[in-house]
Amino acid sequence: MEQSRLGRLSSVMRSCCSYSTLKTWLPILSWLPRYRLKWLQMDLLAGLTVGLTAIPQALAYAEVAGLPVQYGLYSAFMGGFIYTFLGTSKDVTIGPTAIMSLLCFSVVGGQPHRAALLTLLSGLIQTVMALLRLGFLLDFISYPVIKGFTCASAITIAVSQVKNILGLRGIPHQFFLAVYYTFSRIPEARIGDVVLGLICLALLVSLMVMKMYINSDDPPPSLCSKVSRKFVWSVATSQYLCLWVCLCHVAPAALAFSSLSRSVRNALVVLAASAVAYSLDSRGYHVFTVTGETPSGLPPFQPPPTTDTTANGTVVSFVEIVKGFGEGLAVIPLMGLLESIAIAKAFASQNNYRINVNQELLAIGVTNTLGSFVSAYPVTGSFGRTAVNSQTGVCTPAGGVITGTIVLVSLRFLMPILYYIPKASLGAVIICAVTPMCDLRILAKMWRISKLDLLPFGVTFLLSFWEVQYGIIGGVATSGALLLYNMARPQIKVSDHGMLVIELGSGLSFPATEYLSNLIHTQALQVCPPRSVVLDCRHVSVIDYSVVSELRDLLRQFKLQDQELVFSGLRPSVLVVLLAADLQGIKYSDSVEAALQRQNFLND
Repeated sequence: MEQSRLGRLSSVMRSCCSYSTLKTWLPILSWLPRYRLKWLQMDLLAGLTVGLTAIPQALAYAEVAGLPVQYGLYSAFMGGFIYTFLGTSKDVTIGPTAIMSLLCFSVVGGQPHRAALLTLLSGLIQTVMALLRLGFLLDFISYPVIKGFTCASAITIAVSQVKNILGLRGIPHQFFLAVYYTFSRIPEARIGDVVLGLICLALLVSLMVMKMYINSDDPPPSLCSKVSRKFVWSVATSQYLCLWVCLCHVAPAALAFSSLSRSVRNALVVLAASAVAYSLDSRGYHVFTVTGETPSGLPPFQPPPTTDTTANGTVVSFVEIVKGFGEGLAVIPLMGLLESIAIAKAFASQNNYRINVNQELLAIGVTNTLGSFVSAYPVTGSFGRTAVNSQTGVCTPAGGVITGTIVLVSLRFLMPILYYIPKASLGAVIICAVTPMCDLRILAKMWRISKLDLLPFGVTFLLSFWEVQYGIIGGVATSGALLLYNMARPQIKVSDHGMLVIELGSGLSFPATEYLSNLIHTQALQVCPPRSVVLDCRHVSVIDYSVVSELRDLLRQFKLQDQELVFSGLRPSVLVVLLAADLQGIKYSDSVEAALQRQNFLND
């Protein structure tokens, strides 16, 4: 026996230490041995493209988080390196996002040290969830809750950036106060910031509209339309240069430039605005509100501080800081996981491969845990940058290494250039980035498909304007209440065939026992004369102790009134449970028809 036990233990140890198990935990081992030179070319192109897109976005999202702009870049490089080793999607890119930036600000209020500590704790929670295989918990956050949260977040973020377009300072971050003070202080707006912000918005919107027009599948109806489309196509994507390169028979370079020009319009707008700001500032005209001086160099690799000191010198302990995080310590890890996994699933379906949900949890958790050591705030998968990555033709997660390297290079050498980035241009980038998230057409779809889903959507949407985390909690609670209500009030169809036939439209569990018992008493036992009942259980797959206890009492009540309660269509697993419960006087049949025929035979 001892040898058998040792043999089983040895077998388990070999299984845990096998190469296949190692590949499960390190997905890089699955694709790296098959890596090709062609993949390297595409990964380099995709990594470069995403890197150029990530830099202006990271700077802008740091503003949303209420942090100095360099913290956006501190948060933008670790994900690329970690995900290369641990990720299961070739397309996903991890870094700062609008939603996580807003959540971070709502929890830590723009305090860099606390943001890094929040990142560490969030990463540890996510990692533990991955190791315990708790990815299924995300299934309890319904789609209406997600849409309500994203729509409200998009509006909140866009409103928070209006102050940068207007060049205003000292505007509160709470939504309703921000709306009030922004509009009440419009007369104080700086003309230079307003003009630049509106020009940047116009350029970005025009380029987006042009791209939609170019990608339209409808054939142009006339020669004039064809010429117009070709002209717009050339202007929007800088194809004149691509055409020239193609004439020189360098098609790969043309393809690279074409992909690059489509995906970095945000970077081009920010660079152009910075050039204008620099030229004016060098002549002594301080027209725009600029980002200002930012520290150069890489962040130190060190654990985030576990204590903090207030302005008056009071030391805040670790426990007090964690208490201050409140429900945000649960909301941020969950929303980070939800956002990243939703993106990974969407692109896996689009590009015909599968992901491992728990491995994705591990990748996000490790990224945040290690990211906290370089002063990053919480990050997750980015839909916009993932779309750029996919469209540019990335072949493996190795593109993230290139993206991370570009961000590190910009931190080391390009930080002085960031001084002249106008805040109005960053505000325009953020507004254009989050506007597509506010898709209120979903309301019409919910109205047509399931009007009840409007309730969790509305609760989440409205509460999110108060506090973002309250919106998520309220939406999840509302969805849970609706789910419990459906369990407690299953669909029941009652028909009269000489005997009452009660058909259960869904499963039967303990919340529904009292409802079913009251219905049977009202329809069969409390009428005169009392009636027998056939309980159609075709849709009942699971039964618990509370239900069995209630059924025992019902059988006794039917026997006292000389009537029958017959079960029909019982599944084998349910029948085994009922027989094991040793219910007195239980009768069952294969179908409702068989139960009715038996009763008719007894009556005759």
